[in-house]
Amino acid sequence: MRLLIASDIHGSATWCARLMDAIEAESPDRVVLLGDLLYHGPRNDLPEGYAPKQVIPMLNGIADRIVCCRGNCEAEVDQMVLDFPCMSDYSVVWDPDEEGGRELFCTHGHVFGPGLHNSIDNMPPLPAGSALLYGHTHIKVDDELPLGTDDAKVHVFNPGSVSIPKDGTHSYGMYEDGAFRHVVMEPEV
Repeated sequence: MRLLIASDIHGSATWCARLMDAIEAESPDRVVLLGDLLYHGPRNDLPEGYAPKQVIPMLNGIADRIVCCRGNCEAEVDQMVLDFPCMSDYSVVWDPDEEGGRELFCTHGHVFGPGLHNSIDNMPPLPAGSALLYGHTHIKVDDELPLGTDDAKVHVFNPGSVSIPKDGTHSYGMYEDGAFRHVVMEPEV
């Protein structure tokens, strides 16, 4: 299973177009969008190339490949213009290729999260070896966290932000053969 994981586009047509180029180059089986797709929200400055009406057709053009969850900036009107479900607090992707299967719990980070970098500290009940994919903080994370008192762990992965990074680099993530990695997108010159 090959997934491209992205979060926090925030209506930037400039950076969404760069993401579309990455999707074409990476050729993933699915594109996992972790919310905050069209609007910048009251706490963020306008991202470069802010044009939500231009982002809509880009995302709708790959609607059949998208798995999405709602960010804190999504509203019902977003579902009216997007051709894929975007209003659930989480989505679950099952990776049958991993031994015994692996659950990938996809959320934005404001309802469920690991408590890292201003994400809410509200871990969903997950089986050992599963992964929590989240956005919201605009900061890349690729780590293991304990699930309790035994040695069980859960993987936590934040792809960072496509358009408004708070760690200095625009990015998305990839999941392939059970492993996660970050991909930094360089500005066009």
